[in-house]
Amino acid sequence: MLNRLRIFSRQTILTSVLTACVFTIATPASSQILPEVWGTIGSVDDLVSYGAGVRFAGTGLEIGTGEEGATGADFLTFIGFPVVSPYLGLGYYTGDETIAYSGGVHIGAGKIVIGGGYHSVRGINGQLGFKF
Repeated sequence: MLNRLRIFSRQTILTSVLTACVFTIATPASSQILPEVWGTIGSVDDLVSYGAGVRFAGTGLEIGTGEEGATGADFLTFIGFPVVSPYLGLGYYTGDETIAYSGGVHIGAGKIVIGGGYHSVRGINGQLGFKF
């Protein structure tokens, strides 16, 4: 068994591994490098909630209004897969619930972005946007 592994030299194996790593790091997914903006509309307790967001390089910022006029902003962290990008967020909102959390997914279809998610203040929401 060990004799069969000696077909490949250490230098060949090391070069192959390093080349694979460089190509993986050097070509980020388009969803990670193209900025995108979106608008969001949702519903919580039969009230309509609105918001808008921007994303660049795996992080994002979303501002919006929720129930009883609660207004605030969320910082989002995206997991950058090539087409589908799930995200988690943490934010601050006025009103009874000052700390908010959110989660959802963005799906890229060319230059159009569609998505959906849940926000603890603004409820279930849908998102529509575009990439630059």
